[in-house]
Amino acid sequence: MAPWTGARGPKANLVVGDHLLFNFLTTASNATVAPIHAKAMPVCLHTKADRETWLTGSVDMAHMLQRPAVKDTLRIVAKGEKKDG
Repeated sequence: MAPWTGARGPKANLVVGDHLLFNFLTTASNATVAPIHAKAMPVCLHTKADRETWLTGSVDMAHMLQRPAVKDTLRIVAKGEKKDG
């Protein structure tokens, strides 16, 4: 997460001010995620070794972590229409 000051949002509704920005790395969807979002899923670092490589390894080693989660490591916990207001 990083602080940033500027105009953000759609052109019709720009919000000027201070914002907190974040990003995440995606990869191809695995079999669990594909029925919901076929294009991509977040990269998941499941093991301590993966997290350590991500934080301290070389760029080439970190790139090797950009892969779909292993089958059955994720599960769907909700389905249906989003109902927030």
